[in-house]
Amino acid sequence: MDETLRTAAKEYMVRYGGDVFPNLFRSAKGCIVVDDTGREILDFTSGQMCATIGHNHPAIVRAVHEAGEKAFHMFSGMIPEVVAELAATVARDWMPAGLTKSIFVNTGSESNEVALRMAKMYTGGYEVLAVGGSWHGVTGGTSAVSFASDRKGYGVHVPGIYVMPEPNDYRPYIKGLSGEESALACLELGLKMYDMASTGRRAAIIIEPIISAGGVLVPPKSYMRALRRAADERGMLLIFDEAQTAFGRIGHRHAADFFDVVPDIMSVSKTMGGGLPLAAAITTARIEQDVHEKGFTFYTSHVSDPLPATVGLAVLETIRKEHLIERARTTGAYLRNRLNELQARYEAIGDVRGEGMLLGVELVKDRESRQPFHELGAMTTKKCFELGLSMNIRRRPERGSVWRIAPPLTVSHAEIDRGVDILDRALRESLDELTAQSSA
Repeated sequence: MDETLRTAAKEYMVRYGGDVFPNLFRSAKGCIVVDDTGREILDFTSGQMCATIGHNHPAIVRAVHEAGEKAFHMFSGMIPEVVAELAATVARDWMPAGLTKSIFVNTGSESNEVALRMAKMYTGGYEVLAVGGSWHGVTGGTSAVSFASDRKGYGVHVPGIYVMPEPNDYRPYIKGLSGEESALACLELGLKMYDMASTGRRAAIIIEPIISAGGVLVPPKSYMRALRRAADERGMLLIFDEAQTAFGRIGHRHAADFFDVVPDIMSVSKTMGGGLPLAAAITTARIEQDVHEKGFTFYTSHVSDPLPATVGLAVLETIRKEHLIERARTTGAYLRNRLNELQARYEAIGDVRGEGMLLGVELVKDRESRQPFHELGAMTTKKCFELGLSMNIRRRPERGSVWRIAPPLTVSHAEIDRGVDILDRALRESLDELTAQSSA
């Protein structure tokens, strides 16, 4: 461990929010990251939900080397052959019918920004309807439609943004209704409120099909079909932000397949780059032609770069060759069963939900009141890291205390068992400590 580097991080780096560990980190491979003491830590978040095929997969290492032999970067108007190959692969093998035109950028914020700009230019409107609990990015347009956190202190958002309550099966907003009934009622109410406020300059509805930042909320399929109808009836484009759900994470090619609903634009990022900065917005030929004729631009220094495109092809081929979509279903079912076993032993686990290898575990003080157990969430997350497991906790007063668990799709059953054993111990010790504190 080099204390001078820890000191340098504290002295010279801007703190950018989120969970920050006291350690520095030096390497990662598969499901393991190694900190500056040499300690191995099991990674149940796939980095920032990005390393779908595991950290530094050999296919990614080879792809980076291949790009190094050819080109990392080119003038943005020069389309590399590998980018054309990636576009064809995405359109032919990975998208729903009709979504054939891709633009490749670096981050989910960028791909969502592309989608919003396309929708506004295509429709001639500027109003965007988003969903509570959503997270779409930190850039100007995407931060305005993100409601999970971090909205305060940055000035006035872009105009024309509207929000409606998110579907939450575990905590229905409308009491006395089932989760599905509440979701549909919230949608109807949200649309009525929007219609009353609209100036008629409608552009898009944007949603994470599985609302990850809001606590891994899976809407009813009827909700997504109704959302598709709502967009069509209002002349709005439907945007799916599939940063976390595309390319196998949920046991399907993407959430559009899972819900059997095709958006007008799909935004993808994390799961395509395997840990390198690669994102895309994919739309129809009709929309692309229309906005092109109107002068659409998203011309950045790193649009269509060959390095991430080479890696993207390697990631998609690895998912296919190693049958990782199937593994997301089968290994995800194994992980969910192990989490259900924990739930059976701990009253504090109120709900286990999600799809494939994107799961949420909600912590409550008791199952009858479903009151969020924020203290337990904070304690267990810290204790898990001390015991050798990294995972993510969402702590929002209005949306509960939820572990987000999303290991690489290559995770083994033995690694899952190890991770769940750590979760078990962290829960037990944290609950014991909280009981001791309350009786002291």
